[in-house]
Amino acid sequence: MRKPSMPDASSPVSTPPRMSEEIDALLAALPEHRVTLREVLATLKGRAYTLLLLILALPFCQPLPMPGLSTFFGAIIALIGLRLSLRLEPWIPARMLERPLSTRVLVRALTAAKRLVRLMEVVLRPRWSFLVDWTLLHHLYGAMICVSGFFLLLPLPVPLSNVLPALAIVLLAAAMLERDGLVGILGFITFAITLVVFAGIFLGGAAAIEAVREWFSGIPPGD
Repeated sequence: MRKPSMPDASSPVSTPPRMSEEIDALLAALPEHRVTLREVLATLKGRAYTLLLLILALPFCQPLPMPGLSTFFGAIIALIGLRLSLRLEPWIPARMLERPLSTRVLVRALTAAKRLVRLMEVVLRPRWSFLVDWTLLHHLYGAMICVSGFFLLLPLPVPLSNVLPALAIVLLAAAMLERDGLVGILGFITFAITLVVFAGIFLGGAAAIEAVREWFSGIPPGD
């Protein structure tokens, strides 16, 4: 077996563009009226799906509401996370890929994402990469992204209920993108907090429904 040739030390080492530069390129390539998810993926090229996770989740990491987007974006994130958890090539149904998106809304989302990405780029770098490269953990990253995407798509009437799952998605996707194990740990912690918070929401909602049911069941018929 031939040994792989070592790169020439004198040749320049190409580095991938930064996330903010990728988003700038996407903003510059957007048409004036409508754009499809397929066109977004084509513009992002090599790191398309990991960057797509960031772009879809980042706008929800701020308190400003993004009405009408969380359900669609959350469904896409959940699908990508499911495929990643199975170590399969990310896949999105053709119907979703061809769905037209308002350029105005997408520009808003991308602009919000770019502001937050620039803050992340200050600290992101390859470190403790074994926490990202280990196959078992890769399955777990995908599973956590899938569950967080499911939480994101739920139309819950709870203030800031999108922020925690979106932040977990962002941290986990950023860790995978930059092979940053420390950020991966932060993603684990955020996901655990998200699980606790949503368990409280679901259990509290179930308890409230049961209390209302018992209250009404105590009313005599005909009153």
